[in-house]
Amino acid sequence: MKLGVFTVLFQQKPFEEMLDHVASKGLQAVEIGTGGYPGTAHCNPDELLGDPAKLKAFKQAVDSRGLVISALSCHGNPLHPQKAVAKDYHDTFLKTVELAQKLEVPVVNTFSGCPGDHEDAKYPNWPVAPWPNDYQEILKWQWEEKVIPYWTEMGKFASDHQVKIGLELHGGFSVHTPATLLRLRDAAGEAIGANLDPSHMWWQGIDPVQAVQVLGRAGAIHHFHAKDTSIDPINVNKYGLTDMQTYDHMLDRAWQFRSVGFGHDLKVWADIMSALRLVGYDYVVSIEHEDGLMSIDEGFSKAVANLQQVLIKEPLGEAWWI
Repeated sequence: MKLGVFTVLFQQKPFEEMLDHVASKGLQAVEIGTGGYPGTAHCNPDELLGDPAKLKAFKQAVDSRGLVISALSCHGNPLHPQKAVAKDYHDTFLKTVELAQKLEVPVVNTFSGCPGDHEDAKYPNWPVAPWPNDYQEILKWQWEEKVIPYWTEMGKFASDHQVKIGLELHGGFSVHTPATLLRLRDAAGEAIGANLDPSHMWWQGIDPVQAVQVLGRAGAIHHFHAKDTSIDPINVNKYGLTDMQTYDHMLDRAWQFRSVGFGHDLKVWADIMSALRLVGYDYVVSIEHEDGLMSIDEGFSKAVANLQQVLIKEPLGEAWWI
C-alpha cells in the first residue's frame, strides 16, 4: 500500500509547491480535485483537456517528484432534482473521467448523488426510515427511476475510458453504506466501487473493519480515505448519530471528524490496514483531514506519522513459516 493525501487540503498552495510539500513528508500519492465540492485549485479539466502541452506538464510535475495520482475527485450531486445543478456536476464528472484516462489515473471519486422525491422536486430527499410507507415509495422511485439508470450509463462510460468509479459512502446520498454500494454495483456493473472512508462508517454505527470485509470480498473497494471520527458518549444520547448541528458546534455535537488516531487508537487503524491487506487491497490510503481541533499542517502531519506506523507497505512474499 502507498500513503497519499487528498490535496484539497492544500488548495491555498500553488500546484507545484503543494507537490513539493507532499513529497517532503514522504508520501507517494496525491488525490486531486477536479471540480464539484473539491474545487479546481490544482486541476482545471477544461484547461488540461484543451491543451496537450499543459496536460504533459501537469503529469510531468507529478512524476518528477516520485508521486502518483491515486484518483481524480469531483464529488457532487449529479442526481440533484434541479436540472441545472445536476448538469454542472454531471458535466464535471464526464470531463474528469476523460482526463483520468489521459493521465492514466485508474479511479475517479465522487458521490452517488441523491434525487428529490418526485420529478419536479427542488431539493434532495434522503429517506432513512422504512415507515411511514411514504419513505419506501420515495426510495423505490429514486433507485428505479434515477440512481440505477444514471449510474448504469456512467459505469459504461467509465469502463469505455478504462476508469473505475469510487463512490464515497456518505450520509445524505443514496449510496452511503456497504449494502447500498453493493446494490448499485450489482445493478450497474463492476466499474462501480467504493471510495471507502472509515469516518463515515463510524458515525453511522458501522465497524469499518467489517465494511472492508464486506466490500473487499466483493472486489468493490476502488480507493480508500483515511479520516477518523470521535463520538461523544454524552451528546450522542441527546442528538443521536444523525445530529444535524453544523460541524463548527464541536462542543455540543454527537460526533466530529478527527485526524487519524484521534478518534480511534492505532490498534483499530492497524486492524483496518490488516483487513485491507486480507481482502487484497494494495493501493493508496489517501489522507483526508477535516479535524476542527487542529490546523491544516498539524492535523496532516499527525495523520502521516500515525499511519506510517500501521501502513503495510511491503509485498507479502512467501509464507516462510510453513
